[in-house]
Amino acid sequence: MNIDSDGKRFCIGGYEIDIIVHGFPGKSVCHGSLGFSTIALIRHGDRIALIDVGSFGQRNLLQEQLAQRGLKPSDVTDVLLTHSHYDHSINWTLFSHANIVIGGEELDWSLQQPWGETVVPELYVRELAQWPTLHRAGTGEEVFPGIAAHMAPGHTPGSLVFVLDAGERDLVFTGDACKNRAELLSRAADMTYDAAVTRASIEAIWTFWSRRPGNVLVPGHDLPMVQENGVPRYLGNREAAIRAWYGEDLNETTVISLLPDAAAGVDAAAE
Repeated sequence: MNIDSDGKRFCIGGYEIDIIVHGFPGKSVCHGSLGFSTIALIRHGDRIALIDVGSFGQRNLLQEQLAQRGLKPSDVTDVLLTHSHYDHSINWTLFSHANIVIGGEELDWSLQQPWGETVVPELYVRELAQWPTLHRAGTGEEVFPGIAAHMAPGHTPGSLVFVLDAGERDLVFTGDACKNRAELLSRAADMTYDAAVTRASIEAIWTFWSRRPGNVLVPGHDLPMVQENGVPRYLGNREAAIRAWYGEDLNETTVISLLPDAAAGVDAAAE
């Protein structure tokens, strides 16, 4: 397997995998949810899949990342959604021509959620439920060549984990069934309807991840990881910052780093 040094590109067993957006393991303190979720692109033969498609805030970024790879939204043949929350699902409308996969139980649950009270995008899931290219996946089902869907409830009742069997090793895309390294190690989550159910799903994720040496785990809100002696090790480097206008001129900006090693959390840069 070839892995780029930044942990964003993997080539293995006839698959090309690009982590086109690295998820971020954090929440805003004062302004609601960040929704910085992982988006992965998989190319295999004449098929091109996206695992999760991000939020409104990632829409332009997603199109830019596709364009950098010589792709248009119309080139994507398959969209695999780990669950229905807005930060992972809302941009399915960019790919309305594609095969769109979501867990059948997840979609049914989403349609029952009260409007305006949750992070389920009500109108988007209502439209998706009647979309002609929709496929309601069941656990254990192959949803793309070499990729099987597995139920992993806890974050939501119908969350799916996608496991790519690339021959010599696997890639495990967890969505928010296990969002980050902290959840992976603690077997607990900050968003769950049942802690015991979540723990069982995270244990199942560990089983998928551990069944072959060198397997790669791709969480919904963190960097990809491999195991070394049973301990998760990140692949690549985190990139996270916000640019703000605090001055009196639009050309003067302040870059605020969201990285843990930022000395005071703020790096001022005039442009």
